[in-house]
Amino acid sequence: MNMKVDPRTAVMDMPRRDARDKVTGRTRFMVDMAGSDVLRAVVVRAGSGAAKVLRIDTSAAARMRGVRGIATAADAPQLHGVGVMDQPLFVRDRIRYPGEPICAIAADTLEQARAAAAVVVVETEEMPACLTMAEALAPGAPLLHPDWKSYECIVDGVARGGNIAWEGKVVRGDVDAAFARPDVSVVESCFRVGRQSHFPFEPRGAVASYEDGRFHVITSTQVPWTVRAVTARVMGVHASQVRVTVPPVGGAFGLKFDASIEPMAAILAKKTGRTVSLVNSREEETQTCLCRENADIWIRSAITPEGKIAGREAVVLMDAGAYGGEQIFLSTMTAHTLGAGYRLESVRMSSRVVYTNTPPNGAFRSCNGAYNSFALERHTDEICEKIGMDPMAFRKLNVLSDGDPGTTGQIFEGDVLGPMLDRMEALRERTGTREHRAGDRLYGLATTVGTWNIFVGPSSATINLNADGSVTLITASVEIGSGSITQGVPQIVAANLGIHPSKVIVKGADTDAAGYDMGTGGGRTVVSMGAAATAACEVVRDKLLDTASELLQTPPADLVLRNGRVEIRDRPGSGTTIETVIARAEQTKGPISGSGAFTAPQSAKAMPGCAAGHFFDAMDLPVFIVHEAEVAVDPDTGETEVLAYRVVQDVGRAINPRAVRGQIQGAVIQGIGYGIHEAVTIGADGGIEQTGFETYHMPLAQDAVKVEIDLYEGAPSCGPMGTKGIAEVAIMNGGATMACAIANATGKRVQQLPLTAPKVLALTCGIEPVLDHPHISRRWSDNILR
Repeated sequence: MNMKVDPRTAVMDMPRRDARDKVTGRTRFMVDMAGSDVLRAVVVRAGSGAAKVLRIDTSAAARMRGVRGIATAADAPQLHGVGVMDQPLFVRDRIRYPGEPICAIAADTLEQARAAAAVVVVETEEMPACLTMAEALAPGAPLLHPDWKSYECIVDGVARGGNIAWEGKVVRGDVDAAFARPDVSVVESCFRVGRQSHFPFEPRGAVASYEDGRFHVITSTQVPWTVRAVTARVMGVHASQVRVTVPPVGGAFGLKFDASIEPMAAILAKKTGRTVSLVNSREEETQTCLCRENADIWIRSAITPEGKIAGREAVVLMDAGAYGGEQIFLSTMTAHTLGAGYRLESVRMSSRVVYTNTPPNGAFRSCNGAYNSFALERHTDEICEKIGMDPMAFRKLNVLSDGDPGTTGQIFEGDVLGPMLDRMEALRERTGTREHRAGDRLYGLATTVGTWNIFVGPSSATINLNADGSVTLITASVEIGSGSITQGVPQIVAANLGIHPSKVIVKGADTDAAGYDMGTGGGRTVVSMGAAATAACEVVRDKLLDTASELLQTPPADLVLRNGRVEIRDRPGSGTTIETVIARAEQTKGPISGSGAFTAPQSAKAMPGCAAGHFFDAMDLPVFIVHEAEVAVDPDTGETEVLAYRVVQDVGRAINPRAVRGQIQGAVIQGIGYGIHEAVTIGADGGIEQTGFETYHMPLAQDAVKVEIDLYEGAPSCGPMGTKGIAEVAIMNGGATMACAIANATGKRVQQLPLTAPKVLALTCGIEPVLDHPHISRRWSDNILR
């Protein structure tokens, strides 16, 4: 019985149920889970960035007072990775980056573990290093992974080799013919971005135990099932021997898609027979952070006299660091971010993941979309400057609309970005501009567009009805601060079952209790888990109405769930309470429960043969944004003040408008940080030079700006009740909008992020070097592996 639920019943400004405990300090995070009888562990890390290992001696450390166990590479025989299994848990025969784990030591106290770590002997022989992608791609460059051919790869036939860990590419149409046209204007641009660090308040860590032949790992993660799989893989045991549970997570932003601390703690737990706590120090967390990667981008376009894009070609180099990691998967997003947003008559793009002797990078909110949108929108403005066209008019002419093909040939549904640009102009008209606040400083205003893809992968959910009319939702999804699990999914469940969201109890993620879930991130939770929970609700609702039908002598089709009751349709107040029906079901049929699942509908199809090396070729759920900023730049100091910020965001249906606005506000501030504040620097040894909050400049309270927000509803969506992911795409154009506004303010060509004050001052003084990217060939055949 598939009864349609009115999505309007889910819409409410419901406050976060976890807010009070978090702000008053009552919430217990992973770091609070270790009791007084738990062993404390530390990781011994490499000091050099490229070296051959001659000898590792832990014997002196094993004799130290309080030491109970030491984990080394011998305890973790298997490699792990994303796409390519290229990473050991501990160093084996060579060190590839400063901070790489050598071993882990568990002792009675943290001080004893640290003392033991200090006497571990590591003898090495220095090797040539590749600290930049240009060095790694140079002819004759030393290989970071000489045995790369032996690595297990989850996809056959992918282009990779040497220091190129992975290559994805797209070719649609005749690009050469487009650039050969005599009537086109050719615009070429080069861009570079640095890394960005997540800096969640809670660092990565785990508490692990081993009992009855099974591991139990308590961890702060976004991906409990990935932690389960990786922990089992590196130790060579069955995944069923590993249980992962997740307490409240103290921030993540993509950093906690990793699984490395957890296997270390699990190994030590088995070796010692004790529960072990292993938590990164703030310095470790900073210097081994799986940052948003640095990247080099080259892009050129052929523009017709009418201002249309006849052809586009681009190469993106993504710095993986020493191991492929998440960058291998995220290389797919180049086609759907750098190649998205605009109508392209022909296009070809290469996205290459490059090994360097630097700390591995990883996932970060909006991933490579945050810098691809910067490159795309700066390139768009450079096009407008060359052909003499108004930037807003160019965007309105060229943004994707209903029936247009995307980069990989998929056909987009709905006219979304064009009306959103109109809405931005209307929003600016309502709010007014802030140019008068610039005073004697340089004033700039810029509008940018962006496109993101929601990762609608597999999720599962189980719902149990309780005797008091409440429901328990069992999932492996994790609440990481977005409100998806504390607000969004409970609202969807409540609307389907006719109860208030406060009566939806969400069980913390536990891989022994919940079915598989791909993980929390990419804007997918409300969509994928919401859809899985909706499917579970359908099973529960059918059982509930079948029993109520017997009680009320009314066909199930004539019954509705409303306000905690089962009522006869069109007769408010009739019927009986849900509690009564549950009690009857328990007596006659047994407790009511139901499970549901969801995965990508794969309704969007790419043009066959367009894409290679991609994890997905088409976007099942595109989501769009329009950002606008006004800035004032001090020409004497390079300091940039954000005077105003406006956002029009495609939200599908906002079932909690207050929460949606809160996520957009926070994401914009984080995006502004990426654009003008946050800089990760790499030292001469390949290590990250920042050590903590004192040396990494994030936006502070005085840097925040109130964001004027217009929620654009009604765009096509496969999400339950028309929902879309919110938190991921909202950060995406922060850096792009800052760069375009600063370029307009200064009249200078902006090619790099972040635009810290010294960088902007160099721009205004005309001493900032011009990027040319000689390591990226202007010949397409040189930018792809054959």
